[in-house]
Amino acid sequence: MISVQHYAKTLLLTLISCAFCVADQSAARHSTILRNDVGLSRVLDPPPSNGPVRVRVDFHLLDINNINEEAECFEFIGVLTLRWLDQRQAFDPVEVGVDEKVYQGTFQYNELSPSWFPQVMLANASGLYEKSAVILRVRPDGSCTLMETVNAVAEAKLNLRRTPFDSQRLEAVFQLFGFDADRVLLEAESVKARPIENDIRMPQWTLKDIESSIRSIDAPYLGKNRVASAYVLSAQIHRKSFFIVRLVIIPLAFIVCLSWSVFWMDQASMIDRVSISFVGILTAVTYQIVLNDIMPHIASVTLLNGFVTLSFFLMCVTVIVNLMSGWAYRRGETQRANRIDEISRFVFPLAYLSLAAIFFAIAFW
Repeated sequence: MISVQHYAKTLLLTLISCAFCVADQSAARHSTILRNDVGLSRVLDPPPSNGPVRVRVDFHLLDINNINEEAECFEFIGVLTLRWLDQRQAFDPVEVGVDEKVYQGTFQYNELSPSWFPQVMLANASGLYEKSAVILRVRPDGSCTLMETVNAVAEAKLNLRRTPFDSQRLEAVFQLFGFDADRVLLEAESVKARPIENDIRMPQWTLKDIESSIRSIDAPYLGKNRVASAYVLSAQIHRKSFFIVRLVIIPLAFIVCLSWSVFWMDQASMIDRVSISFVGILTAVTYQIVLNDIMPHIASVTLLNGFVTLSFFLMCVTVIVNLMSGWAYRRGETQRANRIDEISRFVFPLAYLSLAAIFFAIAFW
């Protein structure tokens, strides 16, 4: 009986001791987590500094895949590079065993890298915005370099009134997210024009220039009167106009000039004169249908639309002049009919060139 009671007491004391040990270990683990969370929160804040944390930005444009003139947007791909200094990430290369810490891929970057990093978004994004490859490099002095590939579609303010002799400026605006300019400030690696990448090829467009700049953008989501820093990449492109010139402008100009041959024809052949004028009118209408297929469906009037419309109306006027000349000839006023033709031989070419010049002047004003 005594031995049974002794074993029961011993078992009870053992269970109580185990319970206290588990409680102590849980409390110690909870304290360690709290300490780690406090240290982690310090690490995930922007680096302490006297002024705003300065992040240098650069973007290497790889290609412009598509320019949608009707939707006024363009698709591009490139490598975005961010550089900043965080002395909290400094380490001893001898102790760690590496001269540089490298975090590659989404898992290592998101799960293993214990550091704050600036986040940027495409302020003028138009749907697609994808990031694929990513790599973070940390130097012993705390210098951090973040590189990631970006494939996105950005909105663009296109001015198409000079088509097909137009130039456009495409902008990709990368805005810092979550912090205003007083806390984190972006800086361009180089604000001067950079050399153009030879691998960039765009159908019907030529890349003329690439520039980068810094801009302040209103950020009402951060508070009243708050602004965020933004990095702007600008690409100047020029349309290759020879396709439109040889397809529309040159042939249509020749047809308009040939339609003036009616003013050298005899007034007696009025049917032939009117037939030639109507052939020119139908040709202008055909060109308008062709332009409807190759030009974007926009409300603004382009230089090309104005030229085709001018040619159309000028050939319509030739029909009216032919009727006036024929009417004077049938009434026996031969001299008046000849006078109408003689004046038309000079007035029509002069009017065509003058109105075309006015159209060009208005478009390039």
